[in-house]
Amino acid sequence: MYTLSALNQMTQAEFVATVGGAFEETPIVAATAWQQRPFASIESLHWAMMQVIQGFSSEQQIALIRAHPSLGARVKMAAASVSEQARAGLDRLSPTDYALFQQFNHDYEQIFGFPFVLAVKGHTTQTILAAFQRRLQNTMEAEQQQALQEIAKISLFRLTDWIQAPD
Repeated sequence: MYTLSALNQMTQAEFVATVGGAFEETPIVAATAWQQRPFASIESLHWAMMQVIQGFSSEQQIALIRAHPSLGARVKMAAASVSEQARAGLDRLSPTDYALFQQFNHDYEQIFGFPFVLAVKGHTTQTILAAFQRRLQNTMEAEQQQALQEIAKISLFRLTDWIQAPD
């Protein structure tokens, strides 16, 4: 756990090493947001990082979405993703649920060209499967925006876990 004061005093490399993982495999977000220091709150840090993403081209935003692992997949992923998916029970799927996740992941990627992204905190296997079914009906544009909204939630959860809020 780090304090905002410590983050505000870090070099760019230290800052990226500390909070770069808030956005899966996309350290440029933290590297760019670092220039906006000092941050008065976790929310102001998160806002600066989200502004970086809003400035991305559509192709860069899709690359950010593609950096996220498929839910329920048994593949190598960032430690934060492993922990988040485990808390939602995705590391303990029954064979039937695992097959459903694999099918939904496949169908989703065939339609949209990027993995299904969902901030799984507070979700169960069943609510995640319901979200899959609902979001498979979205348009490409709507789903890209939904994925970015989910990434915003994920990154805020991570920053809140990693940074001690000021008193």
